[in-house]
Amino acid sequence: MRYVLHAFGVCALSLIAGLSVAAPGVLAQETTQEAPDDGLNQIKLTEAQVKGFIAVQPDLVDVLPKLQKSGDGPDPALEAELDGIAQKHGFASFFELDDVAANISIVMAGLDAETGEFTEPLEAFTKELADVKADTSISEADKKQLIEELTEAVKTTPMLKYRENVDLVKAHRDELVKALE
Repeated sequence: MRYVLHAFGVCALSLIAGLSVAAPGVLAQETTQEAPDDGLNQIKLTEAQVKGFIAVQPDLVDVLPKLQKSGDGPDPALEAELDGIAQKHGFASFFELDDVAANISIVMAGLDAETGEFTEPLEAFTKELADVKADTSISEADKKQLIEELTEAVKTTPMLKYRENVDLVKAHRDELVKALE
């Protein structure tokens, strides 16, 4: 599991960051047990939301270049397009889709790539940070970069509020991984 969780966690966080162009502040998180105003709207996921998230991926890939060109935030036409894509797949708005993406990503970041067992992402990132610091086989440059990334992950990763999301995401794990390739 070493460094695999980190790689998926960074991928998942990149997904959220890409989606959050239309919802600034989604990644502004505090690392606390409660995290009352962490900018992340943790929700209890539904089967329909997870299936909708999987189904929406091809449409989001098509609009990603527009999102990247939009800079600080998308124009009203792009926001309308994003809402339309979200609504086409059963979401009330792009903001709901963004919340679903963030909640799926929290769970995915905590799933072991080999066993599928869930570890609280904050705990996993903290352990991985300690492992990286102690690992003498990593070059200093790579170690420095990993430490910076993991330290940031520890600072920004919230505790999972809805444990039942783990079973739902695990049930669709293969589909989620394939959709996000």
